[in-house]
Amino acid sequence: MDIRTFGELIEWTRDLHKNLAECLGHCATRHEEERATALLEYLSSHESELARIVDEFEHQSASNTLETRVYDYLKHNPIETHRTCDEPYAKQDFQGIYREVMDFHEQVMDLYRNLWEKAEIPEARELLGGLLDMEKNESMRLARQIGRMDDL
Repeated sequence: MDIRTFGELIEWTRDLHKNLAECLGHCATRHEEERATALLEYLSSHESELARIVDEFEHQSASNTLETRVYDYLKHNPIETHRTCDEPYAKQDFQGIYREVMDFHEQVMDLYRNLWEKAEIPEARELLGGLLDMEKNESMRLARQIGRMDDL
């Protein structure tokens, strides 16, 4: 997807979370290890919830902010994720799944941070700050929950 506006950035991020949720859920049905299956199911539901939260940013933002151009996005490295689910998580162990999903979230936060630092319009800066805070908080919550799962 070619991202030209903040609205498209939100749609793209929502779709990334949604795609990841679907892939994790799909792989959960194919994993042989019970612990990894439980992790994949949890992550899938968490990513679905994140897609819903990101979608709310679009509904709560002013249309002129959503239509603002995102010129600096093109300078950012694209986020690496499994755009088509060829069952990559079904072959990984618990820690491998955890590392890859957390890396995905780090890449999203890096993108938001990069754009936030360059944003000159206060409304765009506020939107990016909100998205960045949400991703940070959800990543920390995810890390705590997975840590608890790992302890069990």
